[in-house]
Amino acid sequence: MTSVPELLRVGPTVDLKDIDPSSTPGLPSHKVTGKDPKGWAREQLASLGAELARQQEMLYAGAKSSGDHRRLLLVLQAMDCGGKDGTIKKVAGAMNPLGLHIVGFGPPTEEELEHDFLWRIRRALPAAGLVGVFNRSHYEDVLVARVESLVPERVWRSRYWQINGFERELANEGFTLVKVMLHISYAEQRERLLERLTDPTKHWKYNPADVDARSRWTDYQAAYNDALSRCSTDHSPWYVVPADRKWYRDWAVATIVLEALKEMRLSYPGADFDLDAERRRLEADRARAMAS
Repeated sequence: MTSVPELLRVGPTVDLKDIDPSSTPGLPSHKVTGKDPKGWAREQLASLGAELARQQEMLYAGAKSSGDHRRLLLVLQAMDCGGKDGTIKKVAGAMNPLGLHIVGFGPPTEEELEHDFLWRIRRALPAAGLVGVFNRSHYEDVLVARVESLVPERVWRSRYWQINGFERELANEGFTLVKVMLHISYAEQRERLLERLTDPTKHWKYNPADVDARSRWTDYQAAYNDALSRCSTDHSPWYVVPADRKWYRDWAVATIVLEALKEMRLSYPGADFDLDAERRRLEADRARAMAS
């Protein structure tokens, strides 16, 4: 059976028009689970979360106890309202905050603009033993920068090979890279924008500029196609997760991240001290306490 990561991983030629944002690749059918797919996926997310937490703890313990330099970086990209925040809450939220490093990237600051586009990314990388999550990333510099003509074409075109070189460097340094594009439909984005206008608790999330970007939908889809096609490699693959159904999105991303952690073959580090001697010390301590 083909795994969920294999189903969602993209190759060297990507056209988002061929991927249905409301589809649910890899989700077992009602006949297999005996349950409603939505309810089943939400139930599974709880057990996936427990295993994600265990894997993360082993990653963290390895760095703290034995100097293991490995780490995992989850990169999330999407059109506006694609569900990046919700995915982080559901997937990363299952892990221990001490082992997480979450960074959101907005428009570059004046200081950041004075440096190479990868400068701010390098500064935000997670330390050894951590699971890092990027809400947007260096890919903004071949997406927004391209569509909004923030830099000349020759500049953003040169960034594909710079990104590939950067990600190869990270892989060589012990990073496991998981890049996920949350793929929503044009119609679903409209519904989510309207929800932000309707729900007072979401007014703060609404940005009129999102509607401006929506008018460039076709251009952004083309930019995503190129970024996905040019920068999905063996050491740094891209996954496209259909994201119109939030419950499927969460389950799929959690599954992809968990499989990536399992492929790292993590384990709890062994003791670097004499276990029997430490037990004897504690027994002696208890005896002294009882005698006093």
